[in-house]
Amino acid sequence: MPDDPAKPASIAPHSAQVQSLVSFLEHEAQPMIVLDPDYNILAANGAYRRQFGATGKPFIGQKCYRVSHHYELPCDQAGEHCPMKKARELRGPDRVLHIHHTPRGPEHVDVELRPIFDEHGAITAYVERLSTVRSASAQPSGDGLVGRSPAFNQALAALQRVAPSMLPVLLLGESGTGKELFARAVHATSARAGGPLVVVDCSGLSETLFESELFGHEKGAFTGAALRKPGLVETAQDGTIFLDEIGDVPLAMQVKLLRLIETGTYRRVGGVETLHANFRLVAATHKRLDEMVARGQFRQDLYYRINAFPIELPPLRERADDIALLANSFLARPSAMRTVSIDAAALAQLERRAWPGNIRELRNVLERASLFADDGVIRVAHLPPAPMQSVPAPKAGAGTAADALADALTGFAGTRSELAAYLGISERTLYRRLKRQG
Repeated sequence: MPDDPAKPASIAPHSAQVQSLVSFLEHEAQPMIVLDPDYNILAANGAYRRQFGATGKPFIGQKCYRVSHHYELPCDQAGEHCPMKKARELRGPDRVLHIHHTPRGPEHVDVELRPIFDEHGAITAYVERLSTVRSASAQPSGDGLVGRSPAFNQALAALQRVAPSMLPVLLLGESGTGKELFARAVHATSARAGGPLVVVDCSGLSETLFESELFGHEKGAFTGAALRKPGLVETAQDGTIFLDEIGDVPLAMQVKLLRLIETGTYRRVGGVETLHANFRLVAATHKRLDEMVARGQFRQDLYYRINAFPIELPPLRERADDIALLANSFLARPSAMRTVSIDAAALAQLERRAWPGNIRELRNVLERASLFADDGVIRVAHLPPAPMQSVPAPKAGAGTAADALADALTGFAGTRSELAAYLGISERTLYRRLKRQG
């Protein structure tokens, strides 16, 4: 049944209970749809029609997975988490971060689905609430977080959970995985987005310098202190402090940092007045803090205090699906001197590299290669040599993911999940490539 965007939420024939529900949802500000247990979209409120129905294509009466994902079967059969399947099992709500096709292209969408029961306890329908995630892009973007691989989405989903709270966040991961961008996204998604985000680089600071930078100092506190200087804690009032490489904080300073976090109070260097801080804490490190605690190099009490909500950021080698997206994002940046693209063979080689320096290394490789691309196209010859990942390589003379997939399909007798593992990709990516190749 096609829908008319000018009319209130349209519904297929169903119970008066669901009709009442649709009437209620029409006044909700967030996009919402009503589904039957067979994945059919029964109705959509005005917010959904405005935000997701602007293509003009009918969606009432269509399967939700066809509209949102362009799949021909439910999400769980395409290698994704299906919130309806989970809600049916739990007999309660389920929440997941998905990538949906929207009038603006692919977008990250936070999906929450709740079952509706009849008087006998049977599920008659589901209500799905959709919130577009603004802190990351599933398309090439000149700034901010970019990605759509399962590993990236898992970290982004954790960020969406914790950002609205006041819990301290600890970002873990190798150097170059984008910890500062994640910290900025936590701040931008929080209730403190209107306040300042203050970045503190903890590496390379001596004990004295760290204390002065963090807490500030009074006039005459030490040689050269000609004026009172406010510290970064004071600057971050009503905002967020991001302590980058917190594992490098001098051991003697860790007790003062713990006191600041626990009591919200501090003193400037050379001062006697107790000052009150009001900030959200985000910390990051590439070090194993638990091992540092065992060796006596990091205070256990501070570790437990900052480790309230750890988020593990995946290395780039676990995000091979995102390399094309990241590459196009870097090459399209406004700071680029000219427009540069990358050919398929060069991109395929980038997808097979080990990337010990992660996203930072990818950006540097592309910036270097673009200087050699006189005709505006980066080719294999422009890339610096690097060791390859130990993943199945495409057959000789092919050099494309399509050829590698066709080669693997020949005579392969295993399941789809086994084929995905063999190719070193996610089951969802495999499903996408199978669908493209028919």
